[in-house]
Amino acid sequence: MLKLKTFLGVDFGGGSLKIAEFEPAVGGGLNLLRFIVKPLGLAGSQDAARDGILKKALAEALAEGGFVSRKANISAPGYQVFSKFVKLPPIDASKVTQIIQYEAQQNVPFPLAESAWDYQILGSSGEAGLEVLLVAIKSETVEKLFATGEGAGLKMEVVDASIAALGNAFRYNYEDVQGCSLLIDIGAKTSNVLLFEKNKFYVRTVPVGANTITQEFSVESKTSFAESEKFKIAQGFVSLGGAYEEPDDARVAAVSKVARNVLTRLHMQVNQTIQFYKTQQGGSSPQRVYLCGGGSVMAYSAEFFLEKLNLPVEYFNPFRKVTVEPSVSTEELEKVASSFGEVVGLALQFIAVCPINLNLMPRSSKNRQAFNTKKPFLVVAASAAALGVWSTGLFYSQVTDVRNEGASKIAEKVNPLAAVETNLKSEEAKIGEVKEQVSQLSDYLHERTYWPEILAEVRRILLEAEAASSEKVGVPVGIWVDSFYSTEPVVPLAESGTEEAPKFMSMNMEMMRRYGLIKGPPQPGEPGGGGPGGPSDEGAAEGAPKASKAKAVSTNEVSIINLKIRAVNLQKIKPEANGAVAYDLEKVAKASPLFDASETQLSGNLDQVEDTEPSFTFPLKLKLKRPIKL
Repeated sequence: MLKLKTFLGVDFGGGSLKIAEFEPAVGGGLNLLRFIVKPLGLAGSQDAARDGILKKALAEALAEGGFVSRKANISAPGYQVFSKFVKLPPIDASKVTQIIQYEAQQNVPFPLAESAWDYQILGSSGEAGLEVLLVAIKSETVEKLFATGEGAGLKMEVVDASIAALGNAFRYNYEDVQGCSLLIDIGAKTSNVLLFEKNKFYVRTVPVGANTITQEFSVESKTSFAESEKFKIAQGFVSLGGAYEEPDDARVAAVSKVARNVLTRLHMQVNQTIQFYKTQQGGSSPQRVYLCGGGSVMAYSAEFFLEKLNLPVEYFNPFRKVTVEPSVSTEELEKVASSFGEVVGLALQFIAVCPINLNLMPRSSKNRQAFNTKKPFLVVAASAAALGVWSTGLFYSQVTDVRNEGASKIAEKVNPLAAVETNLKSEEAKIGEVKEQVSQLSDYLHERTYWPEILAEVRRILLEAEAASSEKVGVPVGIWVDSFYSTEPVVPLAESGTEEAPKFMSMNMEMMRRYGLIKGPPQPGEPGGGGPGGPSDEGAAEGAPKASKAKAVSTNEVSIINLKIRAVNLQKIKPEANGAVAYDLEKVAKASPLFDASETQLSGNLDQVEDTEPSFTFPLKLKLKRPIKL
């Protein structure tokens, strides 16, 4: 009997490497032959060490797993992939690609020329136009991922996004389920929140994952990440809260509380996603919840979401409609099955056209594959050319005069074209200049949206910190920004012989004009306005002291933002409550994807106030991972 060809699904996750080998099942579908999981540890989600960890894990997994095939589809982890749903107005079909490329240029947070990106039209929203899922990843990142696979001998055909592979696996296994379903995929560094209905699909990636539990427990218990992760897996569970009695072991009690706090933050993000899906996407309320991902297997996770969402909760089974070879240990498979959704989704692309069909393969690999496809034709062409050279050499003595005559005629036609060539080069140079200008304008448009994004992120971390502190203290907590101040980008310097003047951040007129807060040409008295008065302090934070007779020294970017935070004084409730509020805000800020955790921190002392004072203040420094360019 002829053996059907096999193929691999390889999920390069943030916390673990997962591989499974399949073959087409008799009568259709998939048949699982073998699988393996390799934990990557904390280094697996850190860009600096990730490449080396992946190469080692992949080589070991392929050697230990007994895999026969090297033909593979792979997926990138969710935290490395940008995804967004965009709605297009009703447009002519011939212009869809052009409009989507324009949307990609506006929404992708890194230059499109330096990214691998793709899109999927999910359907029509009637008179509102088209629903489009847009995904992108930095070319450098996916090139490294592809190089890792090729170095291990894999022949990769598709580089998928984890959310797309997971969505295809759910559609395949649960196509018979009616109504709206909510799938919560808890990964190592991020979590995916997916909503499915008959004709609708929506997904959002949030920056809360299982590693957050380990990191916070590691800090609290003063143990290494590896030791904390081992303890969490062996004895950790999600605290049930309320009147439930705490465990006798203090470390078990501590990790259970940390787990509940982290999942509470995830629950807030899930609720926000559901509300957005209902109000902005026209979706329905979910009727059931499925859990998946390596972070979902912690004890009492299902009970936690049952309590919070008041919906039936079960674990997602990506092998629900997949046959399993008798040689596969079902006992071992059951332990990790819920984290293999992406792997099954990748395998489905070998046997069927999936609802979400994306490919983030790097450009160099596409060119290499195209060359390999054309290689037989190139060999034939080279053979024909060699035969032509041989024939020409054989009859060279007879055709020399004819060649000379032909060359003379060609020269007569070529000479007049020299002037045309000169003109073309001149026009090409002008086109190059225009392209540079367009590229600069594109950069300006991208930077214009960055400051509002930062402000939105500051608002988000304040709300998240309020929620975390409220749960600890037991009363509502209020936190807000009193003022912004920084050493960049405008540094007032006092006159010689005096102390350095205070340094305050201001959005000067140039930045306000850049971000569209004011319009029109520069006015007299503004930078670049040509009138008297010089640099203005109109954008300074209200209440900020101004340097007397100071000179403004501008830089090209802002990388540090200092905040003066004001919060409700809770000393009457608990003496240590004010400190806890500040610490919670610092932890949430460090976890933000926009800020560098190593330098984002409380930058001074809490304001010491009496119990009768309504509020207190404390300073917080935010270090941007990507500075604001002026």
